[in-house]
Amino acid sequence: QLQLVESGGDLVQPGGSLRIACAASVFSLDYYNVGWFRQAPGKEREGVSCISFTDGSRYYADSVKGRFTVSTDRAKNTVYLQMDSLKPEDTAIYYCAAHGVSPYFRVDGACDIGDFDTWGRGTQVTVSS
Repeated sequence: QLQLVESGGDLVQPGGSLRIACAASVFSLDYYNVGWFRQAPGKEREGVSCISFTDGSRYYADSVKGRFTVSTDRAKNTVYLQMDSLKPEDTAIYYCAAHGVSPYFRVDGACDIGDFDTWGRGTQVTVSS
């Protein structure tokens, strides 16, 4: 059974950078779509980025486009989220999630939270001076 574990959350100053990771306990992520979601206090969980291991297609929310980069390490079954130029409004618990896909799947729009059936416990990212 797939399990996801996030790590790397921390306190960062505005304008700083942070990389968080999502490690999957599975032999291969070749047929998975993996997403990063975040939830700030009092707000709904929102999709930040997602990437399909089938073809590398990816999506970024407008609020993070140009600042965040999602990447994968297939050998480690790990997905990273590099976050640069961080802002206080990026403060949230960041969750990793995944769902199985067909070999022909590609990301062509926003990460639909309803598609994701396996979730990690989250890692706290705080952007503050």
